[in-house]
Amino acid sequence: MAWTSAHIDAAAAALMEQHQRKARFEGLREPAELPDAGTAYAVQASLVTRKCALLDTRPAGYKIALTTKTMRELVGYADSISGRVLASQVYGDAAQIQAANFGRLAVEFEIAFVMRADLPLRPSPWGRDIADYILRAHPALELVDDRAADYAALPGNILTLIADNAWNAGLVMAPPLRDWAFDQLDRVEGLALVNGQEVGRGRGSDVLGHPLDALAWLANHLQLRNIPLRGGDIVTTGSLVKTQFPQALCEVALRLADTGAVSARLI
Repeated sequence: MAWTSAHIDAAAAALMEQHQRKARFEGLREPAELPDAGTAYAVQASLVTRKCALLDTRPAGYKIALTTKTMRELVGYADSISGRVLASQVYGDAAQIQAANFGRLAVEFEIAFVMRADLPLRPSPWGRDIADYILRAHPALELVDDRAADYAALPGNILTLIADNAWNAGLVMAPPLRDWAFDQLDRVEGLALVNGQEVGRGRGSDVLGHPLDALAWLANHLQLRNIPLRGGDIVTTGSLVKTQFPQALCEVALRLADTGAVSARLI
């Protein structure tokens, strides 16, 4: 069937209803299976509009998912995807997060950028020259609601994952990284901790080769959709380590060498 705007809104409403009752994540089948990524991103946009209305908020930036070999192996997909970050779901360092508010809370350990200025649309693709448009970099924890997804089935449900805003459910950001040039972030090592115990580590180079390359991927991806990055946008570039599923009453943290750290308390 040919998808119309009414079908797109109906699919977004179905996803919204699933979130409200914390239903398990499954591939969209109504009004029909998603036909392509363009339609999936249209459903995502409708879903984000609905969430902003419900939460009385606005989009604050973007997430990039599946930028590392580890995460692509976990999900079973060989490319990156994007979602939106909402302003009311951006928290400061040491935030307390209610785990019961999620279908199933997962945490990812990331480097996030804040854009300095609007990124112009241009005919040539962006590369690491995109660093000129970055204001600062932060250690960040992405909050993900995967709604108890069956990861073995995810390769067949990637379009629904896109439509479901790439599962973004929030972001915890610490103060900016200290004494670290943007073009050297491929060298920074991240240590992921749960209750002070190491659960994984990775380098900035694990993220598409360089966090700047991940940011450039997003800029080029959005440019194909005639969407520019804006000054002030937050962009989180993908988890340095495998997604973790901590339980309530614990602390999760990311340490980026000696240049910055971020933590959150799950209650």
